[in-house]
Amino acid sequence: MNIKDSLPHIFLTTLCLCSVIFASGCASVAPKHPAAKKDAVYSVAAYVWPSCHDEPMSREALWGEKTGEWEIIRKGTPRFEGHYQPRVPLWGYAQDNDPIAWEKKINAATEHGVNVFIFDWYWYGGQPFLEEAVDKGFLKAKNNDKAKFYLMWANHDAQGRQWNPYRYTSDTLLWPGAADWDNFKIIVDRVINQYFKHPSYFKIDGQPVFSIYSLTDLVKGFTNITETRKALDYFRAEVKKAGFPGLHLQGVGNGSETPILLGYKDGGRLSEGRGINEIVADLGLDSVTMYNWTSRSGLQDYLRYGERAVALRNKWDATLKVPFFPCTSVGWDNTPRYPDMGKDSVIHLHSTPASFAAYLQKAKEYADQHPKQKKLIVINAWNEWVEGSYLEPDMLWGYAYLEAVKKVMAGTYDQYSKP
Repeated sequence: MNIKDSLPHIFLTTLCLCSVIFASGCASVAPKHPAAKKDAVYSVAAYVWPSCHDEPMSREALWGEKTGEWEIIRKGTPRFEGHYQPRVPLWGYAQDNDPIAWEKKINAATEHGVNVFIFDWYWYGGQPFLEEAVDKGFLKAKNNDKAKFYLMWANHDAQGRQWNPYRYTSDTLLWPGAADWDNFKIIVDRVINQYFKHPSYFKIDGQPVFSIYSLTDLVKGFTNITETRKALDYFRAEVKKAGFPGLHLQGVGNGSETPILLGYKDGGRLSEGRGINEIVADLGLDSVTMYNWTSRSGLQDYLRYGERAVALRNKWDATLKVPFFPCTSVGWDNTPRYPDMGKDSVIHLHSTPASFAAYLQKAKEYADQHPKQKKLIVINAWNEWVEGSYLEPDMLWGYAYLEAVKKVMAGTYDQYSKP
């Protein structure tokens, strides 16, 4: 992908045994949509970067070895002594469009407190891209009713060198992320009928949640804010026609010292003279979250990385008039994508399951401090192997990161001991 927070514990440990029995308010949806199980206390959602499988579009433009981005991940090289590269999955290099592999992922996730998957979802050149991970993988898994899922439209430009530096030596634009009205109408119809209607789709107050990554690219597709709002209002109307009470639109935040909606900065110039809440109102966003902890510049220490992210979270919380859902990153190391990067580009000091658990605990406490909003906690990521941020077991830590999630969410986390 680009650039793709303390109150006493209130969570009862007996409830953690039911963490896989949950839903997202489907009872308020029209009867034609299957009724869902009772919500878990916390919705712990991990992003899924669906690149590790072979499909024609990615094979032709990016990864010709027919293993998807595993091709790049396996070529990772250490840049300093002790640098863990290449990263090796404990489960092997399974294709993420394999339903059998997904049954294992779903069981491991839900047994350790992760009960929602957020799939990065793409639409390029009038067609879906990397959609098979959710379609053929997760949705074909026999146990997908154990977990919820929702989509984050990763509507950013696709540049060649970022996804395969061995094939492209410059930021060649493969596909633009902006979508016009004609494409947007196809997208709306597709996500409603192919995903929102699935009983495992994640909802808040009965409303399907749809996250949008790049707001600049969203507006670019419709020329201006006014037309973009018309498009989003159309989306809401179509969702209601499908029998749902409404649509929950989620924006993705960014920034280092100042809260910024992703894309509303620099060359976009879309936020000039307008505050965050005005932009949120312009677009009718229902909530904001993060894709990962941003602003890694100059950092190598996970603890400093986390403290900077917590400070930004507090600013978001103090600023926004809509819910902000906390995000916790597992780590950061995207050197496999950038052969020229060195030690100063890797979050490697104190980057351990214990440190991750401490910040996940802060995110849980933040959720507890906001009882009027959904207890949604976002994690980057389930499988961002190429960016060094994943919960899936590997040959170095085994299941330690998943065990960290389990202990924090079960209320058995002890900050003075390792997870």
